[in-house]
Amino acid sequence: MRTEPKLTRLDRVFARLDREPERPAHIDVPKMSRHRIVLFAATLAFYGAIVWAVVITSWLVRLDWQVMFFRPYQQWSEIHWFVDYYVVLGQRGPTAVMVTAWLGWRSWRQHTLRPLLALGVSLLLLNITVGAAKYGMGRLGPHYATSIGSNEMWLGGDIFPSGHTANAVVTWGILAYLASSARAQRWLSAVSAVTSLGVGMATVYLGTHWLSDVLLGWTAGLLILLGLPWFEPLIARTEARIFDLRDRLLARRRRTSAAPVDTPPVVTPLPADDRDDVGACSSRASVCLAPGPHTARSERAPITPAGSRRPPHPERHPRGSTPSARPLTGG
Repeated sequence: MRTEPKLTRLDRVFARLDREPERPAHIDVPKMSRHRIVLFAATLAFYGAIVWAVVITSWLVRLDWQVMFFRPYQQWSEIHWFVDYYVVLGQRGPTAVMVTAWLGWRSWRQHTLRPLLALGVSLLLLNITVGAAKYGMGRLGPHYATSIGSNEMWLGGDIFPSGHTANAVVTWGILAYLASSARAQRWLSAVSAVTSLGVGMATVYLGTHWLSDVLLGWTAGLLILLGLPWFEPLIARTEARIFDLRDRLLARRRRTSAAPVDTPPVVTPLPADDRDDVGACSSRASVCLAPGPHTARSERAPITPAGSRRPPHPERHPRGSTPSARPLTGG
């Protein structure tokens, strides 16, 4: 009795990946539905409320100072080493490399550039929006605060909103945004939310950000993910242009390789019987060759020219003849 081998969960995952020979057509591109627009508007209002609360030095700023004076890195110093490693999940360089590697492999398997293009657009929006807010409001961090109880705004800082938190939301949230099933999207959304909030609280623990910085950074990253469907037509057009350019380059390369190459004509010697027929010179030829096979210079017999090459002389006689007596002249 023949039994089938029992597949493990890892074997089933790789078997499913091997069944993706072409671009999947069942993946729906997110659109700006009414529900998403409402969420985007509510998040934008929350963003403005946090900024206004910091600008007017409200209870949120007082909470920032209380957390700073609490000094979590001294209260729980035993987890300092773990927080130092965990906060790397919010740094743009390492996280972008990891997520780009995964999305690049997925793009290659699914024959589409949409995952990589969506990541590029989201990171570009992150740099523009968060960077402009950082340098526009210029808030100083807890380690550089100048006056107790102040909001530290417009003093040349660059920590409001938190870039670590916003980058964690966008970088890990893009995996949930590009998920191919509703179940995977729910799980990845929860994981990205917990990871990004953990990164934000790690910066508060280390004393590099205020608590309000983390709240605003999390909101800024969420705004980018919620508004990303507005850029899906641009992503689709960019992908189509890249594929068209690739097809034109491939077609040009095929035409170049299929074009005939100019090679010099090969001259084959005539047989011995046909060489005798080539006697007369062509009317267009400037040099005529004698018919027949050519011999080497060493095999050729010397040819004596007829007659002497010397010019004639009246007093010179040919060899072998007796010279006639010259007339005597008296003197």
